[in-house]
Amino acid sequence: MAAWVSPLAAAAVSLCLLGLIRVLTGAQARWWGCPPKAEQRIYFANHQSHADLLMIWAALPKELRRSTRAVAAREYWTQSPFRQWITSAVFNVIYVARERDATEDPLEPLVEALAAGDSLILFPEGTRGHFDDPQAFKAGLYNLATKFPTVELIPAWIANVQRVMPKGEVVPVPVLCSVTFGAPLQVQAGEDCHAFLQRARQAVIALRDI
Repeated sequence: MAAWVSPLAAAAVSLCLLGLIRVLTGAQARWWGCPPKAEQRIYFANHQSHADLLMIWAALPKELRRSTRAVAAREYWTQSPFRQWITSAVFNVIYVARERDATEDPLEPLVEALAAGDSLILFPEGTRGHFDDPQAFKAGLYNLATKFPTVELIPAWIANVQRVMPKGEVVPVPVLCSVTFGAPLQVQAGEDCHAFLQRARQAVIALRDI
């Protein structure tokens, strides 16, 4: 019996959350630069709220949600048994540690997921921002892109979700939100990390006014 409880509970919570997110935000998905195809991808987006993960997850079609895993900070999302359960059982996230020793490779679990054929949802700023423009992107996106050159890199702009769940608040407020997905990017021949990350960041910002 116990073996069935967790999957059934996770499926029920998934449906409830999907309905709640759509009621609160509308969860409008705008596939401006690419279609919602079942191809291996890294979706990378701006990050201003813990609800960002939920927003992109809800914006994806059902068949894409099954194979797309968000990257989340271990220190925050495992602080309580409930947070850990919902992120692992419902969203199947990949935890990364912000605090680690010099021997740990923070990209190792992401590399393993991509090698297994999963797609990723990544927030390259590394932490939530406080301004309209994203902070500088960290090198992880570039390193993954060079290791997996055939995986599509899809920029995304999440609009208004910080107004639904502002930093420090626990009660969501209904606000119409959207996720705009842009055209795929690739690391160009001879392009270094700094140049690519600047271009990737600008690709995300460019979707804001579309």
